[in-house]
Amino acid sequence: MTDLDQSFAALADPTRRAILARLAEGEATVQDLARPFAISQPAISRHLRVLEDAGLIETRIDGTSRPRRLKPDTMAQLWGWLGQYRALWEAQFQRLDAVLDSLPDDAANERKP
Repeated sequence: MTDLDQSFAALADPTRRAILARLAEGEATVQDLARPFAISQPAISRHLRVLEDAGLIETRIDGTSRPRRLKPDTMAQLWGWLGQYRALWEAQFQRLDAVLDSLPDDAANERKP
């Protein structure tokens, strides 16, 4: 599995996406991350392991605490890949807008319910 595949597989789970959203606000411990979920701390730890294996987060050792944080390099790689498709779809929508703008006004009014 490529890094990109592993990252997208990790993002497929809504709990992991919620964890990433929380980590976008800053570092958090396992207890902080587990708080909003109705699942056990070991289950949260398994989600964190998947995110860490995918390279989306990293653990910082601070004495006995192990806060997690986003790993911006991997997030940038994902954004870069998605950006290619975003540009493609934006170009498609711009062409569609041009076609719709070229239609006579009465044709546009006929389509309205």
